[in-house]
Amino acid sequence: MTTYVLVPGLWIGAWAWREVTAALRTAGHDVFPLTLTGVADRAHLLGPDTDLDLHTEDIVRLVETEDLHDVVLVGHSYGGMPVSAAALRLKDRVSRVIYVDSGPLPEGTTQASMDPGDPPAGDTVPAREWDADKDPVLLAGLDDAALTLLRERSTPHPAASVVQPLGARATSADLPTTLVACTFPIEQIREMMAAGHPFFAGLGDAEIVPLATGHWPMLSEPVALAALLEQRH
Repeated sequence: MTTYVLVPGLWIGAWAWREVTAALRTAGHDVFPLTLTGVADRAHLLGPDTDLDLHTEDIVRLVETEDLHDVVLVGHSYGGMPVSAAALRLKDRVSRVIYVDSGPLPEGTTQASMDPGDPPAGDTVPAREWDADKDPVLLAGLDDAALTLLRERSTPHPAASVVQPLGARATSADLPTTLVACTFPIEQIREMMAAGHPFFAGLGDAEIVPLATGHWPMLSEPVALAALLEQRH
């Protein structure tokens, strides 16, 4: 049996991991999907100070309060930022870090600096349109039901969390690390790593496994994603 903590990216909460959670629990594992403060079912807690430090604390408090050990800590997209910071604080409790289309970005980097466009102007980052015609690569594999679910359940994301620079964080040198690569081919990732691209900084010793789909595999390929997670403990 393995213990998994699942951390979502921008705009979504623990609900997005529902099918992955069900598959892992059916296989006999303990699974803790997490909603970060200020998003989804915790949107009522959003405030100007809902930042990256608080999201890191969300993860640390869950692991410590539940007294979890030998944890596989999974971060999707933006979730990789607080996961990498929390993993460093929880080194004695974490057995592996898995990044889903994410990674331990360089210290001092902000999530906003990784995304095209202007930085957020207010207290939140509005949810995307979820229009597969306009964004066929990132939204690949999502059927109409999944896209409808995303439109209905996505909430604005706390802006303070995407403009706060990442502090000390774990890398593949600190803990066993896996990257589940969805939107980038492995060959391209290795080229970007060799060139020092910040997307994949800190993944030098990481295992890289492909899952050819869009950026939200917990909705487009939940069974396949659960299988990949289960194989790594």
